[in-house]
Amino acid sequence: MSSASSWTSRPIANSSRVANSGLWELSLLGVFLAIWTVALASLVGLLPADGLLDLTLYQLYGIAAALGWLSGNIYVSRSRKVPKPLRRRLLLVYLLGPPGILYLVRALASLEVQAQAPLAAIYACGVFFVLFLVPVTLKGSAPARRGL
Repeated sequence: MSSASSWTSRPIANSSRVANSGLWELSLLGVFLAIWTVALASLVGLLPADGLLDLTLYQLYGIAAALGWLSGNIYVSRSRKVPKPLRRRLLLVYLLGPPGILYLVRALASLEVQAQAPLAAIYACGVFFVLFLVPVTLKGSAPARRGL
């Protein structure tokens, strides 16, 4: 009986790693919420941010592609070690957080550039979502690695 009680009272392996993982995502969520707040304040007109960044559409779509690919790969890497119920929370952080950066960068462009392509931020989010889904959908299709 003593072996059964010692087995149940034993700490879970990697529990500190899971706790640190949660702190990372929590801080990342805070940063993304702050970015979304600034982007929405700029959109509503509370924060005049237009003209602070010389931005072309090519640069905006490049940022969207890089953010999508990076967020997708980080999500795949981080979700391997997390139990299934927590993966959905991670998905929300990595899928809905970074588009705030796109809207903020778009709000920093001059009004003339924003007027020339009013749907550019929505298209940039589409680029982000597509490139986010590439590593997420391909995570289980990689062949198993064999040691040499």
